Amino acid sequence: MAELNWETIWQQLDDLGAAYSNAKADVVYLSEFKKSKRALLMKEFEASNPGATGVLQEREARSNPEYLELLQGLKAATEIEAQAKHKLDTLKLRIEVWRTRQATRRAEANLR
Repeated sequence: MAELNWETIWQQLDDLGAAYSNAKADVVYLSEFKKSKRALLMKEFEASNPGATGVLQEREARSNPEYLELLQGLKAATEIEAQAKHKLDTLKLRIEVWRTRQATRRAEANLR
């Protein structure tokens, strides 16, 4: 394995760390907003259907196109988060492989 360009590696770590942080924040936000959106949709349904049970309100909220669209956004955000995490983990692994090879090279040099 060739010598690593550490300036590039540090920049990649910074970039991937920022991308992962942003993606994680989006997933957490959408996960929490999902609860609020469901409550708002239930409240909206109740206003137009007085006396509707909580179960009926929830069913209608969960089948609402706005709620389903939010779920698609959460799915996309989760995928972006997973990709960023994978790239970050891969870069860290690449560094560990390089370190191991360097240690092996030093050990072999000491045996000569």
